[in-house]
Amino acid sequence: MWVADNWKDYEIIDCSTGEKLERWGDYILIRPDPQIIWNTPRTHKGWLHPDGHYHRSSRGGGEWEFFNLPEQWSISYRELTFHLKPFSFKHTGLFPEQAANWDWFSQLIREAGRPVRVLNLFAYTGGATLAAAAAGASVTHVDASKGMVTWAKENARSSALENAPIRWLVDDCMKFTERELRRGRRYDAVIMDPPSYGRGPKGEVWKIEDAIHPLIHSCAQLLSDTPLFFLVNSYTTGLAPSVLNYLLALEVKGRFGGTLESDELGLPVGETGLVLPCGSSGRWHG
Repeated sequence: MWVADNWKDYEIIDCSTGEKLERWGDYILIRPDPQIIWNTPRTHKGWLHPDGHYHRSSRGGGEWEFFNLPEQWSISYRELTFHLKPFSFKHTGLFPEQAANWDWFSQLIREAGRPVRVLNLFAYTGGATLAAAAAGASVTHVDASKGMVTWAKENARSSALENAPIRWLVDDCMKFTERELRRGRRYDAVIMDPPSYGRGPKGEVWKIEDAIHPLIHSCAQLLSDTPLFFLVNSYTTGLAPSVLNYLLALEVKGRFGGTLESDELGLPVGETGLVLPCGSSGRWHG
């Protein structure tokens, strides 16, 4: 398992009975997690006095209950600073487990000894974009949500990366990729963090089981003659890391050789010393 254990401003304090107790900077949140199927004693005082608690509804979805939480606050990871705010379906605007991937590809970029052009699809609020830019890459950041791209730009300003070579694009990722192929554009690295299900800016339906292979195939055609890395993330329950491994083997390793690996991502839990699984990734590098 790849564990994001270098955080100072974030931690999972404890987890029990379908919920995790987290510290985001100065604030304590309780949020649901369907993988937490164990029922252990909740002895940490944070369970009784959170700043915010997201309650899952039995009918689907849920809602936040706030006690002492600002509308927005910030946390940092290494040289990066991220704005956080609670919004629909339990999210805060950041997935801390992805720091394990940020560290991995940042080292590859710094050691490449050449300019690196990165394509980041489903780029959300810019965590991977900013990590790649801070390491020295030029990045094309694509997300279907105008609000997410605006948020990512705010994170870039907070991280002193507002003048970094980043293209900010609001677009459907599959259609953008197809247009880039027609334009003859090439990238040295691809990052993608696709949702299980979603809609594009014009109502385009995305289902990961149907769309992930065609997208990886298209992105593999966008790679330069000397690609550096290809990263695919998934939070889809039932989609094993080995599935991502298989897809990357078919579309990338078969063409370029290199090294391929896949595993779960995880975050350490302070009260138990164990690791909570948080999705999976497939990694290829040349």
